[in-house]
Amino acid sequence: MTQIGILQSVQVGTPQQYTIANPVNPKGKAWKTSFFRVPSPEPRWLYTTHLEGSAQADTKNHGTLHQAVLLYAASHYPLWRAELDRPDMEPGGFGENFTVDGLTEQTACLGDIYAIGEAQIQVTGHRYPCWKIERRWGIPELTARVAATGRTGWYCRVVREGLIEPGAPIMLVERPYPQWTIALANDFVHHRNRDIDAARELASCPVLPPRWQRLIVELASEE
Repeated sequence: MTQIGILQSVQVGTPQQYTIANPVNPKGKAWKTSFFRVPSPEPRWLYTTHLEGSAQADTKNHGTLHQAVLLYAASHYPLWRAELDRPDMEPGGFGENFTVDGLTEQTACLGDIYAIGEAQIQVTGHRYPCWKIERRWGIPELTARVAATGRTGWYCRVVREGLIEPGAPIMLVERPYPQWTIALANDFVHHRNRDIDAARELASCPVLPPRWQRLIVELASEE
């Protein structure tokens, strides 16, 4: 195994109701979410279904086994802070469970298996940014900007349960599909790549959820 990164920070959150008024939600309409995740320094158990201390509010669109944990690149935060003049953007700000140093969408590949502490996780696909990002930060069009920059984060399933903690090395156990990066998947779903043959090849990746296998080809085929 080779070390390819560090688990810089671990975030947890449970469903809470918020009535924060901001430019995206000017009337302070109440919404229930676990998006406001906060760093946790102590060791936590990573289950097949979730990280200890975390729970999903929107179980209809999140929380499948393929989405057990969300990873986000630590290197994105200095860029966001500078570009948006938001010094308060810190790990967990994009709803991720794991903030990782040494990996980005450009280097994480579908099917990658990482060992972190006692646990092992496998990359299953990109994170498609949703409206919660801009409501969380009160910045109009932030969701579209996340998609445009490719700083989306990515999902993993849990291959082996175990104890994890911040500061642990991220070890590459296996990389079966080095040609299929998260960045490439993002390019297809956000209309930056129209190579239909490449889209069909990517869609054949067995770790991709069936929904995205279909959508990648459909989106690449759109006029």
